[in-house]
This record gives sequence, C-alpha cells and structure tokens, in this order.
Amino acid sequence: MGMSVTISAATEQDAEQILKLQYLSFQSEAALYGNYRIDPLVQSLDSVREEVARDCVVVARLGEEVVGSVRGSLAEDGTAFIGKLCVHPRLQGHGIGARLLRAVEAALTEKHGATRFRLHTGHRSEGNLRLYRRVGYETVGTDQGSDGVPMIVLEKPAGTYAKTA
Repeated sequence: MGMSVTISAATEQDAEQILKLQYLSFQSEAALYGNYRIDPLVQSLDSVREEVARDCVVVARLGEEVVGSVRGSLAEDGTAFIGKLCVHPRLQGHGIGARLLRAVEAALTEKHGATRFRLHTGHRSEGNLRLYRRVGYETVGTDQGSDGVPMIVLEKPAGTYAKTA
C-alpha cells in the first residue's frame, strides 16, 4: 500500500469526508436490512459537524483520506456510547475497526472518565457482532433503532481492551 493508516482525533475539516465515508460504508448494512433510511444514511452534514465539535470523534487516515471513523459520547453516569463505526469497504478486514474502537475507548476513559462502554448493531450484522465480541463486548439486551431495525446492545467495562486486533 505504501502508506500507513494513522488514527487521530477528527477535526472540523473532516466532517464532509466522514459523512461521505459513512454513506459509502453503511450501504451494505442498508442492503442487509432492506432499509435505506437507516440513521447513518440520512444524517446531515450539519449534524456530523455538531458531533465533531461536541463528541469524541476519531478517524483513521490513509494519507489525507479519511478511511474510517467512530464517535463516542459520555452520559452523566459514566457510560460512554459508541456509534457509527465505519471503515472504507476496500480496507475492511485489516484491523482498522478494532484500532478505532481502542482509540475512542482510550480517549473516552482518559479524557472523560468513562466507566463502561455501550454500543449497538443490527441483529443480522454478524461481522460487526464478531468484531465487538472479539474486543470484549458482551450482549446485554436488545432494542429497536429509530429506523425500525432490531438492534443488539453490547457493553464492556472501561479498561477492558482487546487482546487481539
């Protein structure tokens, strides 16, 4: 490939690339559920900009290109909510998703005092479920997304890091 993927905090200038990447990356999820109105596909650029300014947003870069991203926010009880993890389809399966998760978990713990992490994924999203379980998340329940997709809710305590990427 010639270049290494680097992980860093997102900046305001990354918002448009994050939105485009998110739209591209979540197409397979939309197809899996036959629902092209899932939240990541209908989010506005202004909303992404607000998240970058307010939340803990981490990106993976290959040169200047954003090829992965994830968001995290903290609730008052110390629970960090992690969402919209995405990696460019051509780079999936190379450990970038696990690196992004570790980076956002570390930032949420060190900078914001997170005590546990919670995330969710669609009930048919076996690849996502494998990744989350491999890095220490356990199923704690189910929910339904605002887009109607049945979700699996997973959690792990802060400080529990992946043994493998």
